Amino acid sequence: MSQPGSIPAVMPPAPALAPAGATALAATHEGAGAAVEFGVSWSSTSARHEDRYVARRLDLGRDILPAALAVLAHQPVGQETRAAVPPGHDPAPAMDPGLILRLPVDAFDPARPHLRGLVPRVGRFYPRGFLAGHAGIHPRDPRPFRVVATGDSLEVDLNHPLAGRDLTIEARILEAWETVDGPAERPLEVAGQILDGGPGMEARYGDRPTDFWSDAPFRREDEAADEAFYARPRLVNHLDTTAIAQVMGLYRRLLPRNARVLDLMTSWTSHLPQALEPAAVTGLGMNRAELEANPMLTARHVHDLNHDPRLPFADGAFDAMVCTVSVEYLTRPLEVFVEAARVLRPGGRFVVTFSNRWFPPKVVALWEALHEFERPGLVLEYFLAGQGFEALNTWSVRGLPRPADDKYAGRLALSDPIYAVWGERAA
Repeated sequence: MSQPGSIPAVMPPAPALAPAGATALAATHEGAGAAVEFGVSWSSTSARHEDRYVARRLDLGRDILPAALAVLAHQPVGQETRAAVPPGHDPAPAMDPGLILRLPVDAFDPARPHLRGLVPRVGRFYPRGFLAGHAGIHPRDPRPFRVVATGDSLEVDLNHPLAGRDLTIEARILEAWETVDGPAERPLEVAGQILDGGPGMEARYGDRPTDFWSDAPFRREDEAADEAFYARPRLVNHLDTTAIAQVMGLYRRLLPRNARVLDLMTSWTSHLPQALEPAAVTGLGMNRAELEANPMLTARHVHDLNHDPRLPFADGAFDAMVCTVSVEYLTRPLEVFVEAARVLRPGGRFVVTFSNRWFPPKVVALWEALHEFERPGLVLEYFLAGQGFEALNTWSVRGLPRPADDKYAGRLALSDPIYAVWGERAA
């Protein structure tokens, strides 16, 4: 089965690599504007990772592409290019040992109001501004650093989250147009668009589990019984239509046809494309009316996993499972993921998708505290903890335009980002 977002066509030979330092374009598309889809793929000790980003308004005659993708300026619309890039070659960041620092414990200063009560946890990311005054760091520096060790001192890594990793960079021009003459703008460093903002945060540091478990991670603003909160049906979409299409496309690529599917924590709509022609779709959710309104379901179960994480199904009952924009509400996730492995047949795939929207009263505290790109790392830990899954992957897509008819179109230019984590039931 092909991986989501991977390019199945035969690729042209990879361009020659250049040392770090981007190459400005003197391009066939001189003066042309373009929308370009980029992808970066890499591997960690636990999983394969792929992050995709759509840059919607590049100027191919002005903006600065990574050296590994300079050939893109000469490509026609629709053609893909791919390059394998080792660390230290543009745009793959090298690992700089000089950016791994040992600081006094109070460098992470809890006396400052915005840090009061916050304890640095091993493996977690925080903005560099939290270390203001050390290594020339400015208080408003948003770039991430990672906590490597705590104790008598604080060891931190200021390297880019992807530093030291072999990357595969992909790009495809989605559309191009003649740019309108106007005042010159500062050239855009495209590598920052692709790699900054979070890619790399999904992975463990080395092979050590990240400390997601301290600080009462699964407490919630509203600790009342979930049964009461979900008693009223909510027949609304929790993603915009572009984001929903991305979820459906992912499921279409990852799930087998004619499968017995469990739609976990579902509601009035499943995001399974009709083309899968599932043999059966079992829905487990919190509201009977929502489940009854879901036309894809062939069986319906009202069940509160936070009260009882056991799944009311036989071993190996399903060929595939999905959980769409709901994992952030689980207060006993490790138990649920053990159960997920139990009810899947060997080789069956469990796909978890989420975005950056939720019901504040019921989301767990840890989810809100994490950077968006740390959340796939948290879900990876759910998969890893039960030791019932293998072939783990993370995937993301950002930068797509929000639909013009969306109710938030006037306030938000971009579609909801989509993040996914999946694994296969170990034999």
